[in-house]
Amino acid sequence: MSKKIVIGSDHAGFDYKQEIVSQLKSAGYEVIDVGCYDKNSCDYPIIAQTVAKRVASGEFEKGILICGTGIGMSIAANKVRGIRAALCPDEFSARATREHNDSNILCLGARVIDVNLARKIVEIWLETPFSNLEKHKKRISMIEGDK
Repeated sequence: MSKKIVIGSDHAGFDYKQEIVSQLKSAGYEVIDVGCYDKNSCDYPIIAQTVAKRVASGEFEKGILICGTGIGMSIAANKVRGIRAALCPDEFSARATREHNDSNILCLGARVIDVNLARKIVEIWLETPFSNLEKHKKRISMIEGDK
């Protein structure tokens, strides 16, 4: 597993992003922050597309996106071919989306969940491997439009 990750947020997710970046660095990750860099209003689709394109290109294995609800980021990121961005509001979802969907971008909602829960979700999401079961590989292929 690569210890390099790309992260981005909008203004609503800025504080959580700072917390998650600190957590990732403490865990030995090289973190590339693509913005935003303060609490001034910004357009989340630009940040989401930047993270998604860098993951889809293979430069990064995984990315994290944070906005107010996580919904806008997940919608925007999933427009990029090869991206399976998952909005995870709880620990079960974080584990399941890695095991079943091999999600490559985690989306979080800073106005929806507590920062401590967000940190736990990140930990679980990063530590959970894809199950590699044929039924899940087949479904991912269907999501990608291969079948």
